[in-house]
Amino acid sequence: MEKVYFTKEISSESLIKIYEKLERKLSGKVAVKISTGEAGNNHYLKPELINNLVKKLNGTIVECNTAYEGKRNTTKDHLETIKEHGFSNVDLMDRDGDITLPVNGGRHLKENYVGKNIDNYDSMLMLSHFKGHPMGGFGGALKNMSIGLASSRGKAWIHSGGVKRDDIWSTPQVEFIESMAEADKSVVDYFKNIVYINVINNLSVDCDCVANPEAPCMKDIGILASLDPVALDQACLDLIYNSDDEGKNHFIERVESRQGKVILDHAQELGIGSKEYQLIDID
Repeated sequence: MEKVYFTKEISSESLIKIYEKLERKLSGKVAVKISTGEAGNNHYLKPELINNLVKKLNGTIVECNTAYEGKRNTTKDHLETIKEHGFSNVDLMDRDGDITLPVNGGRHLKENYVGKNIDNYDSMLMLSHFKGHPMGGFGGALKNMSIGLASSRGKAWIHSGGVKRDDIWSTPQVEFIESMAEADKSVVDYFKNIVYINVINNLSVDCDCVANPEAPCMKDIGILASLDPVALDQACLDLIYNSDDEGKNHFIERVESRQGKVILDHAQELGIGSKEYQLIDID
C-alpha cells in the first residue's frame, strides 16, 4: 500500500517539507512539470509558491503547447503568457517538435507524442494543481502527466482516442479518459524517476486551461505527495468527497458527469499504481 503524505498548510515551506518526506532524490537534470495557466486564468500554482522548491531541486519548469485555440497554442503566444504569469526560464518542450513513446497494453493508444525536450531530463517532479476539468472531470497528477507532457499533436491524439477524427472533441468520453491513462503508462515506462505532488487550492470545477474559469466552489484543502500518481489522485478525490464543505456537491457533479474516475481505474489496470493508499498527516 503506497504512502500518501498530507499537510493542510499551503506554503513554499510546506511544499519543500512534503517533498522531503518522500525520501526520493531527484537527480541529474530535473524537470518540474506544472501548468503555467491560460491567459485570463488566475488559479494556477503561483511562482511565489513553487519557486523555492524548484530552486532546491535546481530544476527547470517544463510545459508543452496546447491543441486548442487560445494564448498557449503557439510557442510565441505561450511564452508571452508564461511571462505574464510571472514565470521565467520555462522550457516549452515541444517548441522544436516531439518524440514518440510506445504505449504498452493500451486499449486505444499504441503510441504517445511528448515534447522532444523530455529527452534532456533525468528525473521529474510532477507538480500539479488539483482542480476540476471541463472535459476530464478533474485534473491532478495523471492528467498533468498525460495531456500536460503531450506535445500539441500529442494532446490532439489523446483527445481523439488514438483515432484520426475530423473533430477530436467528439470522442466517446470513456475512450478519451482511458487514453489519458494510456499516455501516462508510456511516460512512467520511459521516465523511471518521477515524484508527484498535488496542491488542492483554488478548487474550481474548471481547469487552469480555461481562460475564464468558474470561481472556486470549495475551500482550499492542502498539499499531498506520493511516489504513486494513482494513489495520490485517489486520495485527493477522497478528501473532497469526505469534506463537510457544501461546495463539494458541485465539484463531485463535474467529476461524475464526465466519468472522471475512469482514469484511476484504467491506470490501475495498466499497472501505473494503486487506488489503495495510507494517508499520513505530517502536520
